[in-house]
Amino acid sequence: MEINNYETVFILTPVLSDAQMKDAVEKFKQVLLNNKVEIIHEENWGLRKLAYPIQHKSTGFYNLFEFKATTNTIAALELEYRRDEKVLRFLTTALDKHAVAYNERRRKGEFNKKPEAKEEQAA
Repeated sequence: MEINNYETVFILTPVLSDAQMKDAVEKFKQVLLNNKVEIIHEENWGLRKLAYPIQHKSTGFYNLFEFKATTNTIAALELEYRRDEKVLRFLTTALDKHAVAYNERRRKGEFNKKPEAKEEQAA
């Protein structure tokens, strides 16, 4: 089995309490760990506005996992997403070498630097 880099983003319904949301995220993390996956990075983007309403909801809890896995693991993870009524949407993407390099640079904070304010020159 070939191991590839993947990234999955899923949106949980906004009616969950903070504890329920964390439990749901932990459940999906456990699905990955049970399949012997190496989780590289995990992000909780929090409650965000959706681009369009899904199931009459205009917001959702966004979460991201970046990991190394086989294709069988992806099938198992997406099956769990489909079975869970808390999940509004999900997207799992295979990452190429350029995306892996970009994510590595993003994690190091290279893209978070604010441009230095140019000093106003007195005329």
